[in-house]
Amino acid sequence: MPAQIDAQDYNLQLSVPQKNKNYSLEHQYSDCLRRSSSPLPPSPLLSAIQTLSRGDPLRLMVASAVHLGCVGDAVVFHVGAILSHNWLFAELESSVAELSARLADVAAAYSSSLGAAGSALCAVRGGLAALKASTDKTGVREDVEAGSEKMLFEQLPPLATDVARVDMVRDYAETALKLDGLIGDVEDAVSSSVTAKLKSRGENSEKTHHVAIGYLKKIEDLLASVTRTRPQWTRLISAVDHRVDRSLALLRPQAIVDHRALLSSLGWPPSLAGTKNSDSNSEKPAETVNPLFSMKGDLTRKYSESFLSLCNLQELQKRRKARQLHGHDVGNQPRQPLWVIEELVNPLSAAAQHHFSKWVENPEFVFALAYKITRDFVDSMDEILQPLVDKANLVGYSCREEWISGIVIALSTYLAKEIFPKQIELLQESSSSDASSTAVQARVSWLNLVDLMISFDKRTQDLISGTGLLLSVKDDENWQRISVLSVFCDRPDWLEIWAEIERREVFASLKSAMENENNWSKRIEGAMLEYGSDDCKSPAITGAVKHGLSLIIDRARPIPSIALRAEFIRISASPIISEFLGCMFRRCQEAEGLTALADDNALIKVSQSINAARYVESTLAQWCEDVFFLEMENLPVVGEEGGSVFQQEINQLKEFRSEWVDKISTVILRAFDARSRDYLKNKRQWQEHSEEPAISRAIIESSGYIQGRLSKLEDGLNVLDFVTVWRAVATGVDQLLFTGIFAGSPKFSNGGVERLHADLSVLFAVFQAWCLRPEGFFPRLSEILKLLKIDERQLRDSRMVTDKNWLREHGVRHLTAEMYPTLVDWCNKVVKPPTVSGAVVVHGSSGLVMAEPISSDDEEQKLSLHTATATRDREVTRPVEIALRRSLVDRGPAPPPPSRNRVVQIEAHKKRAPPPPPRRQSGNRCCLFAASSPSAKPHPRMEYYL
Repeated sequence: MPAQIDAQDYNLQLSVPQKNKNYSLEHQYSDCLRRSSSPLPPSPLLSAIQTLSRGDPLRLMVASAVHLGCVGDAVVFHVGAILSHNWLFAELESSVAELSARLADVAAAYSSSLGAAGSALCAVRGGLAALKASTDKTGVREDVEAGSEKMLFEQLPPLATDVARVDMVRDYAETALKLDGLIGDVEDAVSSSVTAKLKSRGENSEKTHHVAIGYLKKIEDLLASVTRTRPQWTRLISAVDHRVDRSLALLRPQAIVDHRALLSSLGWPPSLAGTKNSDSNSEKPAETVNPLFSMKGDLTRKYSESFLSLCNLQELQKRRKARQLHGHDVGNQPRQPLWVIEELVNPLSAAAQHHFSKWVENPEFVFALAYKITRDFVDSMDEILQPLVDKANLVGYSCREEWISGIVIALSTYLAKEIFPKQIELLQESSSSDASSTAVQARVSWLNLVDLMISFDKRTQDLISGTGLLLSVKDDENWQRISVLSVFCDRPDWLEIWAEIERREVFASLKSAMENENNWSKRIEGAMLEYGSDDCKSPAITGAVKHGLSLIIDRARPIPSIALRAEFIRISASPIISEFLGCMFRRCQEAEGLTALADDNALIKVSQSINAARYVESTLAQWCEDVFFLEMENLPVVGEEGGSVFQQEINQLKEFRSEWVDKISTVILRAFDARSRDYLKNKRQWQEHSEEPAISRAIIESSGYIQGRLSKLEDGLNVLDFVTVWRAVATGVDQLLFTGIFAGSPKFSNGGVERLHADLSVLFAVFQAWCLRPEGFFPRLSEILKLLKIDERQLRDSRMVTDKNWLREHGVRHLTAEMYPTLVDWCNKVVKPPTVSGAVVVHGSSGLVMAEPISSDDEEQKLSLHTATATRDREVTRPVEIALRRSLVDRGPAPPPPSRNRVVQIEAHKKRAPPPPPRRQSGNRCCLFAASSPSAKPHPRMEYYL
């Protein structure tokens, strides 16, 4: 750096000769040179003075005369040194001159290019005018050369492109000049504010800040317009942003420092002890004095200007960030807090932490003081600061919310640093020690702290909603700013500890309740399933489980994060449901292991568990329709199950119910199978004939067993699962009887069909207590019975039986295509003989021949024979069962093999018919001849052998 002589040192040189007469000029000049910050060049005056001052008084006088000239020379020399050391300023001036020359050259080049562009445009304009004039002339020749027109149209697009390019260059130059001028104004304003601050605590610093912020807003408006209209000018925008960032890096700290100094002059932060209503005899608590209400006059104006400066800076920063991030996928950006509110909260929270440190063992005092601070100053935020924020056009900011958010964040930071680490240490010490009381005390202390946090959040949120305004920041991440529970958002491991403690507390109270048998036998009065549609008959233990789960869910509601709420419920509530499900499973296994669900007590025990599972499942499903749980369905972790947070537990409860409902149905079907086994094995009963069909005793006993078991289940099982049980039993009985009766293609007589119909009517009557048409739940038996009663003429053609449309018309829909061959074979066995009219001739062993007319009823499929057998001396009046084999004998040589065996009853009567003139046959047989005219062709002969 160039050397300069201090004025104080120079004054000292001038005063030395007055104090010391013997102080020679030589010494003065030498001392002056020594005091310089750099050595001076040698002077001829020094040698002259030294020569004149040696030993001669005359010479001394001459030297004294020369003294003044020497001093003047020294002064002139030092002034020259000072000027020579200002070479930097000269260099700067040369640089400025060079830049001015370059700018003049650029301006000249721009002017020349602009002139060239102007001349080109004039030429284009003249050409267009000439073209227009030539076309407007009357009598223009129509045979204009096509080549000239094509050339003209080919030259127009590139010419238009050049014109647009020149116009863009002109816009670029004008925009660059405007931005350069504005940035220069900003830099001048910032530098002047810095210079003024160095000289004195400038009273006009706020005005300087407003001027600089005004220029910055104009620059931002220009950049926003360029970004929108000329997005390709990225280098210009980047260069301007770089220079603006440098100015803002100086402007914002200056504005914040000035604002803090102004707050300090206002008396912020106030004393937390309070001076208002602080009299000991007063019943009201002491309130903190608010300096924002007490400021007046010039202080109010200065604070408003400083407040607006910070707000305008933040609004400018918000606009710049939105412009720079436009078009980029940056996700949800964190909300920027209000800077002016931060400047109010930070000193106040620092003062409050002095009191907080005394109450580490009593956190309730910490929350009380934090709430008192929040409440005492929240009104001034709305009355004084909110109008200033609105004036600065800071959209989306509420001073009340920002104030509460600032206090909450400060309190959360203190809890995370001081309170929770001590709670963790206490839990670790309790886990390592053997004393159970220490562990209980640690858990109680943790839960007490969480209760204080939840209570504080409710009270602070009431301060926001109490004004009638909606909470504008309750969207997940922003909600964390007004909740002390946001501590768990930063420390998920603490959330797991909290959830585990909650689970232990709830399960400890449920464990004793689940072991009490009275809670399983006693029902919840009025408990309904699915919004009160049916009585669930749930045991009382489910009420305790529901209450415990409700407590956990209520604890999770204030957590300010959807993902953390879902995680909390999974850790705490889901294991409780799993434990309850395991308890029900063990009870059902005990009942099955003792009696295999054969007695009523075992069925009741299993029914209680099924009812409990149904009630809990319905409760969880109803909860999952709440908005609180619907928000969790969009989480990727929850989406693995394809439903709500309780989807896995609901599926497990459904599987448990289905498993044990199937077991109950299986037990009933096994008992029915055991009781009806002889009934199913007796195939001959379907071949018997009787006037009045008798009901099988086995089917009555089996149906009575089903009715007793289902009636018992109806009293003990909930409606929905009971419907599932009796329908499963009906389906199983239908399959069992269908397979047992019709396996092996049994032979049916008319009486057998009637007997089957009577048996099924008894079975259907059992289920008629729970449905109007029980036949619909026995599809196979009902459809087979329909086929048995169909007219025999419709069953002669097997192709009709296999026709699906024909089967559907007759109500056959449950017999599959694989059963059609068996169905055809079975139907052929029930086809009745054709209807004939004629006479029956019975040949007995004694040779007595009786003849009676014969008829056959198509509908009832009965053969009525009036005949008798007797000896020569007496008649036989008792009914005789005979097996008749019908064979159709044509006039051919040999009759075909028998196609049908039927069982009929022949009734003997006392009257004797005159013997017909048939031909006699040997052996016991009867011959049937068609009753026709003698001239008619004889009908086929049917013979029945005894």
